[in-house]
Amino acid sequence: MKQTHRMIRPVSDLRNNFADISRTVHETQQPVFLTKNGFGDMVVLSMECYDELRLDSEIYLKLAETERSESEQKRYTLSEAREKLGEMLRG
Repeated sequence: MKQTHRMIRPVSDLRNNFADISRTVHETQQPVFLTKNGFGDMVVLSMECYDELRLDSEIYLKLAETERSESEQKRYTLSEAREKLGEMLRG
């Protein structure tokens, strides 16, 4: 989902112009931002865009989790690894 410009509409348009909002989110593959009393209130997305956004979020979460896990693991030099292996074999 590429962000080109923000479509901002009053929340009352959801009730009064639902078909137009639905057509917009499907045709443009962009969210429609709804305001209430001049402040952001909701975002309307097509299911396709929502699923894509959710999948992207899950992927980034897994990548961050993997990076964090790798940074917490002890790393050994070749000589340290040989020494550890020797200790394990000697039991």
